[in-house]
Parts: sequence; structure tokens; C-alpha cells
Amino acid sequence: MMNLIRTFFLTLIMLILASFAFGQESALKDTISLSLVDAQKYAAEYNRNIQASKIDVEIAKKLVMETTAMGLPQVNLKADYQHQFTVPEMSFGGYYNFGSLPPDQFVTGSDLMSSYVPGTPIPLGVKDNTTFTLSVSQLIFSGEYIVGLQASRVYKELSEQSLAVSELKTKESVANSYYVVLVLDENIAILKSSRDLVAKTLEEITKMREQGFMEDTDIDQMKINLSNLETLIISFEGQRLISIKLLKLQIGMDIQQPIKLTNDIESIISADNMEYLKDPEFIIESSPTYKLLQINESLQMLNVKREKSKYLPTIAGFYQHQQKLKTPALDFMPKDLIGLTASIPIITSGQRISKIKQAELELEKTRLNKDYASQGMVLEFEAALNTYQIAYKNYLTNKESMDLSVKIYQKNNIKYKEGLISSLDLTQSQDQFLTAQRNYYTSVVNFLNAKVALDRILSK
Repeated sequence: MMNLIRTFFLTLIMLILASFAFGQESALKDTISLSLVDAQKYAAEYNRNIQASKIDVEIAKKLVMETTAMGLPQVNLKADYQHQFTVPEMSFGGYYNFGSLPPDQFVTGSDLMSSYVPGTPIPLGVKDNTTFTLSVSQLIFSGEYIVGLQASRVYKELSEQSLAVSELKTKESVANSYYVVLVLDENIAILKSSRDLVAKTLEEITKMREQGFMEDTDIDQMKINLSNLETLIISFEGQRLISIKLLKLQIGMDIQQPIKLTNDIESIISADNMEYLKDPEFIIESSPTYKLLQINESLQMLNVKREKSKYLPTIAGFYQHQQKLKTPALDFMPKDLIGLTASIPIITSGQRISKIKQAELELEKTRLNKDYASQGMVLEFEAALNTYQIAYKNYLTNKESMDLSVKIYQKNNIKYKEGLISSLDLTQSQDQFLTAQRNYYTSVVNFLNAKVALDRILSK
């Protein structure tokens, strides 16, 4: 009976585990649809770099709490056990018991010695004892503590701004990868459409050759065209496979998880992408990167203050209570103590002055770096804006060229079937079409990447 029950429970557990594993596998196989905004939101939650930056923020918060706690009362309880192999003793000497001498009798020296009573030794401790010590301390004044508390709060701001910068950079990289996948999808779709058209043309001219209307060279040329298109499709599909996995990695998703991108190029290139055609205003003080520079300067200023604060005394108060399980007969240790400790720096042979000078020089260097980086940020903005506006013009030009090349290629296909042009003319038209297509989608990617680069610089 027990074996039957055990078998039943083991089977039940195995079924539950199998169902759980199947559920996980099914969840992984379910395709997740992602727009560009969805992908960026997902990355903001699950991207590894952003998660690490969030952990840094939490660490900074704990550091503020730790530093604050240093200035609050500190209470400690300590227990000490002690065993003495030999307990020292002290004796205060004996005494003469004159009452033991016979009355009205001459006392001799021997009688006096016989009345001497030796003293009882007093132990100066106990063989085994346990001592409990309760101590309370409170920092009253410390220049370094005050500066350290300020620095910990500034460090928290630093980690928060680092998180903001990480989020902006991740948003940009996710958009870049998303655009690449969309462009590859468009390329693959057009190439497959061209392949189908060439395959159909090849089939038609093969039948025409059987009737004597086409030469073998036309057939061979069309086969070469079809093979080239197949090779391009395979190449682009391989690039898409790697690009989609890179996108999953950037947003923090399992690279085996199937996803579907819901945006297309036409929906991406909308009025929102034209907002920078009119020169936008760059407010450098609003940039998280610039705020990082300001925070770094503040930290260096606090470092100067910390070195100067070492000239100030440190004052702390304390209270101590001590309790022994066994109290010796003679115990001179007081049970309760209260007092103040003061540490006053006097002479350090110029060490403090040297450290202050070093900190001031580091502050000056930080300010120089901040000014240089600020100029670089303004230059980066101007360059990015120029790149964006040029990329938009290239996009318009290449779009028009591709539209024209599509019309020419389609017309030449008809002319070729009617025998008005040669296979070489059709091949040249196809090459022109593929080149225009490649240039167009390259300009699309450049334009969209220039847009998201400006978004990052302008903190959007």
C-alpha cells in the first residue's frame, strides 16, 4: 500500500514538472510583437547595462544610509569569558589575640607569639568569570564626517545621472538595430519580388527558345541574373538573422525568443522624424552628460573641503556600563563611565598642506576637462544636426532615384519580352535598380540613425 502511494505521488510530481517545463517552452515559442517604442521600453527594463546602473543607484542609496549612520549613536554589547589557572591573593597581615592570654600573669615572648593569629588571604579575582560590557558612543563633531555625508549624496546623484545616460545610449542603440532589421526586411522583400520576376521571365524565354525566338546566351544571362539574386537574398537573410539576435541582446531578451517587428520603414519615416529640419535649440545644462561633468566637479570641490576639514578636531562622547557575573572581593573597576574624547591635529610636517594643494590642482584639472567637454558637446550637436539635414536630403534624392529605377526596370522587362532590348540591356537595368535600392536603404538607415543621435544629444 505504501509503495502504491509513493508511486502515485512521484508520478504526480513528474507530471507537474513536465507541465511547468512545457509551459515555459510554449511561452518561449510564442512570438512577441514589438514596435520600436515597445522595444525601447523593454530595454529600459531588461537591458543588462541599465540593470547594472540601477543597481549602482541602489548601492549609492545604501552608501548614503551608511555614511549617515556613522554620525548616529553606536551601541555595542560585548561579553568576555576569562579563566585563571592561579588566582592571585593578597593578605593584610595577622593580629595578636591578647584576649587569649591568661590574666594576671607575666607575658613572656613565647606567650605573645602563641597568641598571634595569621591574616586570611583575600583573592584578587575569581577563577572563572564572564564580563558583559555595554558601550554607547556618539559623534559630536567631525569635519570629515560632514563632508563625507555631502559627498555620499552627490555620489548618489552621480549614479542617477549615469543611469540616465545609459538609458539614452541604450535607446539609441536599440533604434539603430531596429532600423537595420526593417531595412533588411525591405531589401529581402524587394529581392524576392525581383527573383520571382526574373524566374518568370526565364520560364517564358525558355519556352520562346524552344520555338526558336530566343538564343541560348539570353537564357544563360537570365540564369546568371537569377543566381545573383538568390545569392543576395541568402546574404541578406543571414545578416537579418544576426541583426535580430543583436536587437534581442540589446533589449535584454533571450536570443532564441521569436519576435515580430510591427513597424515598417514608411511608418518610421513620418513627420516625427522631420522635427529637426528647423534648427532645434541645444540647452547644454539639460544634458545628462553635462550634469555628470557638473557632479564630478562638485565631488572634487568636496574633496578639497575634506582635506581642509582635517585641520578641525574630532569630538565624540561615550558611556560604558560593565557587569560581572562573579564579583571579586576586591574590585576596583567602576561599573559606569561617561566621558568625552577629542582628537586635535597639531603638526603633520606639511602633509595636510600638500594634500590640500593636490586636491585643488585636481579640481582645477576637472574644471578644464569640463570646459573642454562642454565645447565638444556643442560641436557634437552641431555636427549631428548637419549630418541629419544632409542625410535627409540624400534620403529624398535616393528615394526618387529608386522610384525611377523601378519604373525603368519594369518597362525594360516588358520590352525584353517583346524583343525590343537585349538581355544585356535588361541586366544593366537590373543592376541599376539594385544599386538604387541599396543606396536608398543606406540613406534611410543614415537618416534614421542621425535622428536618434540627435534624440540622445537633446535627451529625448
